[in-house]
Amino acid sequence: MRLDKFLKVSRLIKRRTLAKEIADQGRIAINGTPGKASSTVKIGDELLIRFGQKLVTVKIEDLKDATRKEEATNLYSVVKEEKVAE
Repeated sequence: MRLDKFLKVSRLIKRRTLAKEIADQGRIAINGTPGKASSTVKIGDELLIRFGQKLVTVKIEDLKDATRKEEATNLYSVVKEEKVAE
């Protein structure tokens, strides 16, 4: 599954266009390597996402083309969440 689609379906990022912009800015790493919006992700991959002042590391637990809001958090687990000092 494409990175931007996973971010939208899992509701880590609300819109796919926003997920694409963030990936293209180099703010997402897949297993330690910079990810593009078109990068393929699979179960077990770790994503490091920079949201402003926060660094969030999540592990992909499941992949689905569509999911309900209540089930979206089942697609990933948060490994680590830390503040970034500017």
